Amino acid sequence: MGNGQWFPAEWPELIRAQVAGRLDPVPVRRAATVLLLRDTGGGPAVHMLRRRTSMAFAGGAYAYPGGGVDPRDDEQHVRWAGPTREWWARRLGVDGTAEAQAIVCAAVRETYEEAGVLLAGPTPDTVVGDTTGADWEADRAALVARETSFAEFLDRRGLVLRSDLLGAWARWVTPEFEPRRYDTWFFLAALPEGQRTRNASTEADRTVWIRPCEAARAYDAGELLMMPPTVATLRPLAAHATAAEALAAASGRDMAPVLARAEVRDEEILLYWPGHEEFTKHIPTGGGHG
Repeated sequence: MGNGQWFPAEWPELIRAQVAGRLDPVPVRRAATVLLLRDTGGGPAVHMLRRRTSMAFAGGAYAYPGGGVDPRDDEQHVRWAGPTREWWARRLGVDGTAEAQAIVCAAVRETYEEAGVLLAGPTPDTVVGDTTGADWEADRAALVARETSFAEFLDRRGLVLRSDLLGAWARWVTPEFEPRRYDTWFFLAALPEGQRTRNASTEADRTVWIRPCEAARAYDAGELLMMPPTVATLRPLAAHATAAEALAAASGRDMAPVLARAEVRDEEILLYWPGHEEFTKHIPTGGGHG
């Protein structure tokens, strides 16, 4: 049995079209996703959701809460705690403070939208304790429907975004031949005291708390389906005994974007992610994949 690497059936033909010059890459959208951690007796566990099999992209795969950046969050001032926007721009490898703010806002917003966890509080050193009431749910639904921006939500609630609770972990860009492309920043965060996760996502049919080593072992056995970025960001967590230790290690992580490459070599197409050899695929030029 092979591992659980997500590999869509249409990719070989898309790769052949790209290599032959018949396919132009679509523009990438900025996105953010969060590996939410909590401590257990055996080390930190990570919150994962299983995407519904009906989803057009990565159906059935395990992933983290995440989604696209809302351009409206570039524009409005947000009450901010933690490293400055300038610091975040340098750390995330983006040009300006507005873009850095929007990416961090997306990470915090998506965690709230899909897991019900909010990394914000009334003061720079607090977080909200409970987000399960009807008024909170109405606000969350308005965010999901994009009826309001996250910046507007924070302003109306008088909340401070806690950027200090996030650690930048990795950056991956969807391959150029894929019709849905994202430039995604991966963050770590610890579950705030008093809050709890729930499956608030319409895109997921299951959520789990699982230790990284167990999730990686299930992936290796072909029992859990995951995309390469998910596995690559998951494996290093197993080396850390606590969520705080993992967050402390985030500052030393390489944030250079990882982008898959496809090359024609003899009678096969080689698909690989630089620096991540375990995901390499050898695709016969006549079809199929290996």
